[in-house]
Amino acid sequence: CESPLHRISTDTCYTGSDPFNYQKEGGSMKTGIIGAGRVGCSLGKYFRSKNADLVGYYDTNAAAAKEAAAFTQTAGFDQVQQLVRESDILFITTPDSLLVPVWEEIKGMSHRNQIICHCSGALSSDSFSGAKEAGVSCCSVHPMLPFSNKFSSYQQLEHAFFTVEGHPHAVQVITDLLTSYGNEVCRIDAAAKPEYHAAASILSNQVIAVLDTGYRLLEDCGFSREKAVAATAALVRQNIENVLSQGCVHALTGPIERGDVSTVEKHLQVLNPEDAALYRMLGTRLLTIAKEKNPAQNYENMEHVLNAVAYEKENGGFQ
Repeated sequence: CESPLHRISTDTCYTGSDPFNYQKEGGSMKTGIIGAGRVGCSLGKYFRSKNADLVGYYDTNAAAAKEAAAFTQTAGFDQVQQLVRESDILFITTPDSLLVPVWEEIKGMSHRNQIICHCSGALSSDSFSGAKEAGVSCCSVHPMLPFSNKFSSYQQLEHAFFTVEGHPHAVQVITDLLTSYGNEVCRIDAAAKPEYHAAASILSNQVIAVLDTGYRLLEDCGFSREKAVAATAALVRQNIENVLSQGCVHALTGPIERGDVSTVEKHLQVLNPEDAALYRMLGTRLLTIAKEKNPAQNYENMEHVLNAVAYEKENGGFQ
């Protein structure tokens, strides 16, 4: 079946009198941002670096709005209706739990042909109920990037990959806008957003949990946390580089890939039950990749070791 991820055609560039055009007569469309946190500040600064006509910010925390406005050399708005009224494109960059309440508040303030976007990775444009009746074009747009710092993450947006879904007009306008900045943009089906966001979380946030586990085990061996991070930096970086350049199958090395059962058994013997369970779970996934890399190799014994129930019955005790 067709993948839910589709590349957007950029053959059509919106120019002239089209009301959904980001290049309208008299200049570019004015953009406003509701939510002055890390995502809002980063996007605003990035848009300003591309000479976008950024009107400014509104946030329930007035100090945050003023701080973001100063950072981007725009305006901080005391009333949300002022920002809505002056913006042709609105980005809602609040936490997910506030997205629908914000939309319900501004829905009656919106003007026809306005484009309204949210930046949630997990929620779709279905969050904008009643958009058609309000005469606005809505979409969700999500940069695949961890926004760790309010004032420096914008620098990484230069090479960020964006996904977008929603009303065709909004999707095309935002896609044209971002591709004009040099970003790659793909469309994703609204129904796929939860799975898409789960994938992004695994590739981003949950990698940190795996790294933390490794660092903690090295601390048990006498390393300081700082030393553990420094000592394994080349290992971590090279593994990631290998995956990016060669793919997971060709990048895979280690005792599971080699079928080194005795080493894996020794690993499991020294790990506490929680770490052993994580090792087995990840090892089972690695074994699937190993079989693809080495289809002629017999991994039956490795499968047995990684199968906690069967292995513990034979060896007594649960690692």
